[in-house]
Amino acid sequence: MPQQALPLTYLEAGEANGGTPMLVLHGLFGSARNWQTLARRFGERHRVYALDLRNHGGAPWAEGMSYPEMADDVLRFLDDRGFARATVVGHSMGGKAAMALALAHPDRVERLVVADIAPVAYTHTHAPYVAAMKDAKLEGVTRRPEVEAQLADAVPEAPLRSFLMQNLVLENGVFSWRINLDSIGANMEGLIGFPDFAGARYDGPALFIGGGASDYIRPEHHDAIRRHFPKAEIRMIEGVGHWLHAERPAEFAALVEGFL
Repeated sequence: MPQQALPLTYLEAGEANGGTPMLVLHGLFGSARNWQTLARRFGERHRVYALDLRNHGGAPWAEGMSYPEMADDVLRFLDDRGFARATVVGHSMGGKAAMALALAHPDRVERLVVADIAPVAYTHTHAPYVAAMKDAKLEGVTRRPEVEAQLADAVPEAPLRSFLMQNLVLENGVFSWRINLDSIGANMEGLIGFPDFAGARYDGPALFIGGGASDYIRPEHHDAIRRHFPKAEIRMIEGVGHWLHAERPAEFAALVEGFL
């Protein structure tokens, strides 16, 4: 096990039944808490662990934030609990971490579900959001709306702003960000990219779910998906954007449960 693998924090749902556990990996700026409702639903049939990935939620902070490093963190989670295999569900950044795990350690992933992301490099960046959060004046602020107002110019979409604001915490009367903005900003190029896994492939069952109103899984990405994941099934939820699991949780859950 590489020394840099970090012990991840997590939320649990469902009863231990001896079956294959399900791991859920959130996206950039997210946390395990974003998946509480779906974890409870999946927990009706599975033992679910929603993980905080490094530099997010309650997980440790680190300078490195490559997808192989995140995959190693998840592998450590499995090893520490004696899990030989897991079903892995990942959204966006978490989807790329899940793909990296499946390609590097295919024997440890029983089934793979990837939500609205492909194994490709994207051109858009979330660096402006990082900059806005870092530039926000927190000292002396007493109300959350005061901080949110400072993000309005860089993040005009209210739902996205609310999502980012979930990372603002108040401790001993002082606001701070619970995500490692310095590391996220420094690693942005790698986060929007994807490692070169050369001829690596995962031959297990894989489901890719895209949002019809999102541009993260496009027809031109299908070849890259099937090159690494030859058994991939690609399904779209029409009329939803990148946060498809939050916009249409019932439809998303039904696709996942049908696949499992």
